[in-house]
Amino acid sequence: MTAALAVDTLHPDPVETRALDATLACIARHGLSKTTIDDIAREAGCSRATLYRYFGSRQDLVAAAVHAEALRVADLARGVAGAAATLEDAVVGVLRVVGRELGEHAALRFVADVEPEQLLPYLTFAGGDRFLQDAAEAIAPCFTRFVGDDATRAAEWIARIGLALWLSPTAPVSLADAETLRGYVHAFVLPAIEPSHVLKVSNQLSKG
Repeated sequence: MTAALAVDTLHPDPVETRALDATLACIARHGLSKTTIDDIAREAGCSRATLYRYFGSRQDLVAAAVHAEALRVADLARGVAGAAATLEDAVVGVLRVVGRELGEHAALRFVADVEPEQLLPYLTFAGGDRFLQDAAEAIAPCFTRFVGDDATRAAEWIARIGLALWLSPTAPVSLADAETLRGYVHAFVLPAIEPSHVLKVSNQLSKG
């Protein structure tokens, strides 16, 4: 089991929580490549030895922080989807909350803006496939009550769309703009995950 998975997110240890928060704070301040275990220890108010005892290495500590943040964002997405009345509401809600969390995440923004080379291995080629698979598994429960056994497939498509919109400086819509995002989801996302929606859109277009 990796250190990222070893952290108990349901009953977090105070030292672990401080260490994870400190890791993100240091990355937001110094960047991923320049953040050291000494920086994190000072920020967390503990010793290097304590961090090594809990996490084993700097790499494991960063992985644990990323994993904890992914779980936090997935939990927010499931909460939004749980309150949605329709599949469209759920997709729009999930894309908006994930887009907001990514956009406002200080550590991620620093890395994306200043150290994009640190992100690219995880977002392209084999790394990108793993990322999308993990993302799909995390948000699939958001759509189970709407599409049943197709939830994982639907979640992967939604994750691909969300990643493309977040990464592209020339994206056709913003994840922060609820109105235009809903129109985009209605026309381009739902037809791929809800076959009956294709007929619905076609009928609307023919009447228009």
